[in-house]
Amino acid sequence: MPKKTTKEAKSAKLAAETAENSPMKKIAIIGTGYVGLVSGACLAEIGHHVICVDRHQDKVNKLKKGISPIYEPGIEPIIKNNIKAGRLEFTCDLENAVKKSDVIFIAVNTPPKPDGKADLSHVANAARQIAEVSESYKVVVDKSTVPVQTGIKVLETLRAHNPHGIEFDVVSNPEFLREGSAVDDFMHPDRIVIGSENKRAEKIMREIYAPIKAPFIATDISSAELIKHASNSFLATKISFANALAAICELTGANVEEVTYGMGLDKRIGSSFLKAGIGYGGSCFPKDVSAFVKIAEEINYDFSLLKSVEKINEDARISFIKKIEDVLWIVKGKKIAIWGLSFKPNTDDMRSAPSVTIIEHLRKEGAQIQVYDPEATEKAKLILGEENITYAKSALDAVKDADALIIVTDWDEFKEANLDNVREKMHQPIVIDGRNIFDPAKMKKQGFVYYSIGR
Repeated sequence: MPKKTTKEAKSAKLAAETAENSPMKKIAIIGTGYVGLVSGACLAEIGHHVICVDRHQDKVNKLKKGISPIYEPGIEPIIKNNIKAGRLEFTCDLENAVKKSDVIFIAVNTPPKPDGKADLSHVANAARQIAEVSESYKVVVDKSTVPVQTGIKVLETLRAHNPHGIEFDVVSNPEFLREGSAVDDFMHPDRIVIGSENKRAEKIMREIYAPIKAPFIATDISSAELIKHASNSFLATKISFANALAAICELTGANVEEVTYGMGLDKRIGSSFLKAGIGYGGSCFPKDVSAFVKIAEEINYDFSLLKSVEKINEDARISFIKKIEDVLWIVKGKKIAIWGLSFKPNTDDMRSAPSVTIIEHLRKEGAQIQVYDPEATEKAKLILGEENITYAKSALDAVKDADALIIVTDWDEFKEANLDNVREKMHQPIVIDGRNIFDPAKMKKQGFVYYSIGR
């Protein structure tokens, strides 16, 4: 094991001392989306008293009963256990939550504007409300993904709108939670990043996270904000690189999985996120890459690399739709089964999901769509409606009399499907796999006409 540097040794010693003497904190979380809810529930789980604030009363009422508004493995038991233990509350009363708390996390939505910039109106509104009702010193934590230098604006807002002359510290604490494994990511993170401008706020944040054993990165606010955007943009770049390779492999007869496997064994590269498919989606990568491009433009830097990442991601969906049309020749009137609606497995999140682009195009061309997803059906209905779409109750029901099966999301349920039963149910045994979940040789042996990505 390499010897720790003096700085690392001091950090480890401080972390150990903090964990031993860490008092329970009173924390408010503003916003109960994926980030706010998981963070609030997990902070309660490690011993803090947490009040989660949301402006939607129906949502709060369900949460008080331990019912999660999102599908996230493991979250409901934590919510229920900590409500019962008296460590977790849900309310619409922001003023009361702020007054009762020492640390307030802002975990509101930062959706993209039409030009790609992050809409920070919810962050600004939360900061103003905190300032107006605070009567004692508070640490205000940006948990939402925000552009660099947002922390400065938050502090300016807090100071401008506080009638009591209260002192505030602002901290950037970016989240690195993956939907589908968010609870585990919170409890066992690769790192905890804290951006602050003084040791007082840093000490409080160390005390909050003391029960979690992970590298603690203490830096300035701007660097912490950039770490988040840089991390997500780099991962998106790896995905787009794999998809660009897939296009080259299809044109040359190479196998993209063998190429990326050979690349991934290089420790400098690694295999994570180097998987070809139909592009990334969700609430983070599309929004964060676009926002980072705009951040760069505002400081007169042309981030052409990330612009190409975005284009490759869009091209991956277009190429997949073209593949479907080439295989089926005539789409109009065909029954097309689709497995997977959510942007990735183990979540019900439909934000920027490739399935939406694909289904809307096929429906426009006159196809009859039969879809199945283990968790995302209800959210899909709100986005896609029910015109010319049948929402099946099982993967097998979805392929009944289908002229083709399109695989959009790589749920384990699909990987483990009885393919003999699938083939027997279909009108034509055509499978177009956007996630490369099956082996081409085995599919051919089982009687399927099988198409995948980059191989």
